Amino acid sequence: MAGVTDQDLDPAVMRKQYRSEIVDERTLAEDPMGQFARWFQQAADAHLFEPNAMVVSTSTPDGRPSSRTVLLKQFDERGFVFFTNYESRKGRELEVNPHIALLFPWHPLARQVVVTGTAVRIGRDETAAYFRSRPHGSQLGAWASEQSRVIGSRAELDRRYAELAVRYPEGEQVPVPPQWGGLRVTPGEVEFWQGHENRLHDRLRYARDAGAAAGWRVERLCP
Repeated sequence: MAGVTDQDLDPAVMRKQYRSEIVDERTLAEDPMGQFARWFQQAADAHLFEPNAMVVSTSTPDGRPSSRTVLLKQFDERGFVFFTNYESRKGRELEVNPHIALLFPWHPLARQVVVTGTAVRIGRDETAAYFRSRPHGSQLGAWASEQSRVIGSRAELDRRYAELAVRYPEGEQVPVPPQWGGLRVTPGEVEFWQGHENRLHDRLRYARDAGAAAGWRVERLCP
């Protein structure tokens, strides 16, 4: 590319020094959802672009992984919720292998949160309530797209959407697609990563432990 030297594109020389406060175990919340709520609020307060964006990783029963970016839509003491077409690649993989990983990459704060756990479908009432809160165009899009399926052209996708827009004009209720809904990820482990100078990062991991006071133990990992 014009104006770009080889060194500019060499990933081996791309590096930043992270400068931030040490994360002390004594200052952490009792459980990972409480700690996530703190960091999520700080990410929002820092005006990060889509702080609810997360990388969702699934795999087939024989261990072939796949990843994609999805938006977190709910979280509470039960776990993390996102919505998708159940017939998409991730939906089909989770149907037979519910193990899942989530990664929140908050690069401007030199932070990331990594969640591992299992995913289950939420109730249809919860799905319907969220679906009806979506913009009208997004509701139509959930019907128009057979997510992860091969399609002949962009024009075909646009034609499907246009037909749906005629069938369900603005102001008319769009039915919830039967193949679309929410998935709740129940965490088994949640790691909070804070970058520091000289790559001596903080990595604090909550792991489920029935014998611990809040049902979780906290472990510090080497960076």
